[in-house]
Amino acid sequence: MSSKRSKSSKLTIRIPTSRPPIQRGATNASDAPTQALPKQPQPRPRRSNWRFWVLVLLGEGLALLLIAAAVTALFLYQSDLILPGVQTLGVELGGKFKDEATALLQQTWQRRTILLDAGHTTRTVPPARLGITLDVEATVRDAHRQGRSLATLQEALKAEGPVTISPVWRLDPAVARANLQNWAPHFDVPPVDADLRLVAGRVEATPSQGRRALDVAATVAWLEQNAAQIITMEEERLPLVMVPVQPEVPDLSAVAAQANQLLANPLSLHGYDPVSDEKLAWTVGPDVWGTWLSLGFDPADLTQLHWELDTEKARAFLAEQATTLGPDRSLALDEAVAAVRDAIAAPSWDVPLRIVHQERQHVVQSGETLSSIARAYGIPYPWIQQANPEVGDALQLGQVLTIPSPDVLLPLPAVENKRIVVSLSEQKMWVYENGALKWQWLVSTGIPSSPTAPGLFQVQTHEPRAYASQWDLWMPHFLGIYQPAPAVDFMNGIHGFPTRGRSQLLWTCDLGHPVTYGCILISTDNAIALYEWAEEGVVVEVRP
Repeated sequence: MSSKRSKSSKLTIRIPTSRPPIQRGATNASDAPTQALPKQPQPRPRRSNWRFWVLVLLGEGLALLLIAAAVTALFLYQSDLILPGVQTLGVELGGKFKDEATALLQQTWQRRTILLDAGHTTRTVPPARLGITLDVEATVRDAHRQGRSLATLQEALKAEGPVTISPVWRLDPAVARANLQNWAPHFDVPPVDADLRLVAGRVEATPSQGRRALDVAATVAWLEQNAAQIITMEEERLPLVMVPVQPEVPDLSAVAAQANQLLANPLSLHGYDPVSDEKLAWTVGPDVWGTWLSLGFDPADLTQLHWELDTEKARAFLAEQATTLGPDRSLALDEAVAAVRDAIAAPSWDVPLRIVHQERQHVVQSGETLSSIARAYGIPYPWIQQANPEVGDALQLGQVLTIPSPDVLLPLPAVENKRIVVSLSEQKMWVYENGALKWQWLVSTGIPSSPTAPGLFQVQTHEPRAYASQWDLWMPHFLGIYQPAPAVDFMNGIHGFPTRGRSQLLWTCDLGHPVTYGCILISTDNAIALYEWAEEGVVVEVRP
């Protein structure tokens, strides 16, 4: 090998970065076979290790976070805070401490109401009135435990939304039963029995309607089975169990038919004035007098009509009619109401009514005596004395006397179609029937010392043989017509020829002039006929 080299050639010397490995078996470099050296990689520039320190710091931060989370979790687990996402009865309890949750849940529960629904009516009540109570503290404890155990934690993790816990509640059926019993009248539908009503003089039978009653036992049983739904607000109403009850009176059509038969005719009211012998008439249709009746039925037989007369309504109508009679006359209302009742009960559509007269006032004039005043009014003077007990024997000019009504001497119901008229001045008797003269006879009346009183009287008694002890007279076929004085127990009357000592026949030739001691004498044959014809109540008019 030449030691000389071209000037242009460069000497390249590769200095290994490291010592080459010593090959075994070579003693020195000159002995080694000549070969090309492998190309060595270029050394990389030295880099900084900041990423390492970032990772270290991140690791340490994560560890701190984990430690903080663990500490926080431990704090939360041991605290009174309810974990988020927990609710009950629609109330969000999560994130609240137990005291706060208890107060909130208690407030919410106190506002809760339950609708009692009977269909036709409702009522809102607090749950406690149905015996439902919420254990708020126990419910909050359950909410607090949520997420603090593996089971509840797994349940919370599986839940897609908030975790709803079941409330802790109790039901006392006895409280519900007692209150429902008290509320029953509010929900019960009272039965509507068939009834009768009067429409334009016709009676209609109104239909019955069944009753609905609260079944307390069945309602409490439903509540016991479904209380959880009510408490958890799935159902905020308690459907009350109502049971049907049939009416006691289902139908009154048969009674209505009887009532319409009763109301088929008008009432004919006949007013009779025995003093003036005047007759008045009123016609009252069923649409009016039917309103005086309270229509009903016999509870033992729903097909039988029962009625009662409303006496106040009847009396008011009759009193209104009486106003047409003038200021001195009216109707005997008690008798009139009784006559209406009797006519409907018969039934009879003719109702006799008695027209009566009022008391009058008389101012004493000069020269008048009780006897003269009595004769003028047709009232025996003892009756005027009785009406004026403060008046003595001597009258005073201008003194006011009460004159009794002539009706005080007509105590019996008057017979309308018969009348006896006696004239004291003519000493005659006329007997009328249905307004026609039946008999005309001579009579004898009382002597001046014991006169026959003029006035309106009435046949009151029938005695085949009456005895007058004061005069020792036996009077055949005696018709008593008036008491001479209120306190006496004997009567003046009409009779045939009397006897004295049961043998002496008196006054057979005296007819036509006064001869008696106050009675009215007719022949015995006429007395027999009159005795049989004149029933009690026939008016006897004695004229001056």
